Amino acid sequence: MEYHDQLGLSRERFAELAEGFHDDSYAGRDYRRLPDYRKGIEKGTVLVAGTVVRGFPKIPRCLVLDSGIPQHFDGEIAVEEKLDGYNVRVARIDGDVFAFTRSGIVCPFTTHKARSLLPVDRFFEQYPDRMLCGEMIGPENPYTTADCYDVDSIAFHAFDIQDRKSGESLPVEERRAACEALGIPQVDLFGIYKPSEAVESTPEIIDDLDSRGREGIVMKTVDGGQQLKYTTSAANQGDLAFAFGLPFDYGRDFSFRRLIREGFQSVEFGDTEAERRERAHGLGESLLVPMADAIETVEEGERLGERHTVRAEPRVVDALLDHFREQSLSIDIERDRRVEGQRVLTFSKQIQRSTDKIDTYLDGTIVTE
Repeated sequence: MEYHDQLGLSRERFAELAEGFHDDSYAGRDYRRLPDYRKGIEKGTVLVAGTVVRGFPKIPRCLVLDSGIPQHFDGEIAVEEKLDGYNVRVARIDGDVFAFTRSGIVCPFTTHKARSLLPVDRFFEQYPDRMLCGEMIGPENPYTTADCYDVDSIAFHAFDIQDRKSGESLPVEERRAACEALGIPQVDLFGIYKPSEAVESTPEIIDDLDSRGREGIVMKTVDGGQQLKYTTSAANQGDLAFAFGLPFDYGRDFSFRRLIREGFQSVEFGDTEAERRERAHGLGESLLVPMADAIETVEEGERLGERHTVRAEPRVVDALLDHFREQSLSIDIERDRRVEGQRVLTFSKQIQRSTDKIDTYLDGTIVTE
């Protein structure tokens, strides 16, 4: 079956979209990936060896639980935790297992971890045409920096099992039973509710997650077909702190969306005057403190960057560094050591735009507004 048939597109429509795919390769295998969303095709969709690996769909967000839940859902919904890591799809192609990031890139480090952490052989014996979708979390990973989980290094938690070509999800209870039977870690399930019950229960769930610095929830119909997400204040403010630590690399839309979320949450959750001031104080700190720290860092002659630590066999770390260089990323090695036969590498992805902008303004460049 040709790619356009697998994607459910006409030959003409596929030809229009084909120009947006990027050529890439991993371990001698060529593939094409879609780096952004296009009408009818998800970001991260991959064409490889005559088959399609669907990208993970963008999940809509509600700003007000009280009205958003009943408007989006008619029947029962499952409420699960939304984890703060990086999105991974694990698929088997011609007998080989690969881990694809959100943008469709085969990451050598993540592929190695998926193969070593998960029972991939047993999973694909049972589900040969599906892919395991989940979040990689923990302090030792090359893409995110959240460290609010009881994970020493890195862990995978499943949140979906989808058809590789169509993207159709297994029903929630079937997926959870399958993961439990196979010993695959999965996101926490808070319960299955009618929409009216979810309206009553989700604020308390959000409050608990917020107190623990966690990201939020994903609500989905029990058949897995419709989804909706909502994030905590801790996640919103954490995102803002990250962005303002690199103030010229994240657009105004990124920051504005998170500020808006805080405003709606403050009203819906009925903040007292004291609670609202506390929220405002936290927002102010998440904006000013990392930005001032970034300016001081550049003023002292250092460069800004995203710091990460990874732990794996030396050959896997070497492959990850080669992977980053192929993507034209500038990497600064900060610490490199061996622990029980594994290479533990701390590095910084250099962020040049914010470094250069801050340096220019420190030198007296005039701002035209």
